Amino acid sequence: MIDEKNVKKTMNPISILIFLGFTTLSASADVTLSGLFTDHMVLQREMPVAVYGKADPGDVVTVAFAGQEKAATTDKAGYWSVRLDALKTSKIAATLTVSGKNKVTLNDVLVGDVWVCSGQSNMEWSLRDCNRPDDIKDADFPLLRQFFVPCGLGNTPRAEGTYNGNAWTTCSPQSVGNFTAVGFYFARKISSETGVPIGLIKSAWGGTRIQPWIPYSSMSSVPQLANEKQYLDSQVKAYVEALAAAEPRMSAYIAETKKALSSNGELPVPPELKSYPIGDAGAWGSIYNGMIHSLVRFPIKGVIWYQGEANGDEGDSYYHEMRALVGGWRNAWNQPPTPGSGAPSGEFPFYYVQLASFQNPNNNPQGGDGWARVRMAQNKALSIPNTGMAVAIDLADVGNPGDIHPKNKRDVGERLALWALAKNYGKKDLVYSGPLYKEIKVEGTKIRVFFDNVGSGLTVATKKGYDPVVKEPQGKLQKFAIAGEDKKWVWADAVIEGKVIVVSSPEVPNPVAVRYAFSMNPDGCNLYNNEGLPAAPFRTDDW
Repeated sequence: MIDEKNVKKTMNPISILIFLGFTTLSASADVTLSGLFTDHMVLQREMPVAVYGKADPGDVVTVAFAGQEKAATTDKAGYWSVRLDALKTSKIAATLTVSGKNKVTLNDVLVGDVWVCSGQSNMEWSLRDCNRPDDIKDADFPLLRQFFVPCGLGNTPRAEGTYNGNAWTTCSPQSVGNFTAVGFYFARKISSETGVPIGLIKSAWGGTRIQPWIPYSSMSSVPQLANEKQYLDSQVKAYVEALAAAEPRMSAYIAETKKALSSNGELPVPPELKSYPIGDAGAWGSIYNGMIHSLVRFPIKGVIWYQGEANGDEGDSYYHEMRALVGGWRNAWNQPPTPGSGAPSGEFPFYYVQLASFQNPNNNPQGGDGWARVRMAQNKALSIPNTGMAVAIDLADVGNPGDIHPKNKRDVGERLALWALAKNYGKKDLVYSGPLYKEIKVEGTKIRVFFDNVGSGLTVATKKGYDPVVKEPQGKLQKFAIAGEDKKWVWADAVIEGKVIVVSSPEVPNPVAVRYAFSMNPDGCNLYNNEGLPAAPFRTDDW
């Protein structure tokens, strides 16, 4: 180590100035990039892209990529950001450079579509756990990349993420085992049919409820969540008041907090607080703060979401939580729509999975047990603009319905990809969904059930594991139930007539309502369209 005092004694004034200049330069901060920017990354095409990081306050930082060169001056805290003009799709690896006092070079950068893959364990589930060795062996897809966000909580929305030094990974037989399985199959299908590079940001956490993924500020946008917000606010107030009694110096913070609460604003949380009510994996906003907010400056194509098992005791409340989730994330990203999407500003596509069958079959025609009601809430969430739902009711493991992690993530990912291909990649004639309940018409002793997304027609079919769907034209539809005004449910006779299902039972002479596959595990439900996509479970009543 250099002894600065002794060196100065032996140097003339000019030498001292030169020496101090070098020591000052060496002590200054190098230009750095946010942790999302690494080799092998994918940048979002067809929209402006922010590139950002830190350096010394007042430094000029220049970013060069794809023929563009943009410069910015860091703010007082040392943060900088430049905005690249909309980028064209590029499958040829390019170099991105950032220059300040030093130079940072990112290699093998592609321009394509970036999808956030989020939810709980079935999205977190890695390809290596799916028992698909051939898919791993053949996974030489250099246009597919993944970035992994580690699990973490936040008391307040984190503007920057450290990501534990994680980097973008190119899809290969050696790396793909760590990819989200649903995301991998989703990306593989899209890229193979379009040639567009796909970047996946895996930000999922097993066993989590939907609430901590929702930005706290978006709760006030959904009136039906007023009780939940009021409860959380009361917890915060009680905590702040208890803290104030012990820490009088924080009176200014208390006043600020009460003001924020009264205006439905974000809660200000000072660094002195080591414990805080929302810093918990079960509380509102804590996972959003720790795992999503740091991503929102990074443009994306959209989101795929697989979650709900942990909220399986809910019904309509889950629908309202989905509204807050989707709306909150879109507001946070605040990005322009993809050209040609037809979506209003900020409404990027949000595609999600309806829960698969689970546990032992229920042979009660009334149903309503377990996850049946949360599936109805997922149906209802299709009313949120620019959303889509992949039905997975037929994808439980054969012979092992008690496994909450069905191994067949291929069909899940590819069913999600159908929505994206049809809605976002120009595949206009593609049948992207199975039958979705539309309406009923009572005709004496029968009820006619009408559907959207029937494709070329309805059929009876079965599916086992990864095997293709097998049509059974002479088969009998199962898991339809019917009831009259007395609300007594019985199994019904259901017959396909063109693109309509006719439901009846001699036990119900004056029917008023129909349910299909409305149970935790409606084993044997077998309504599909001719394109091999299953009908979503539904109910026509609100009893």
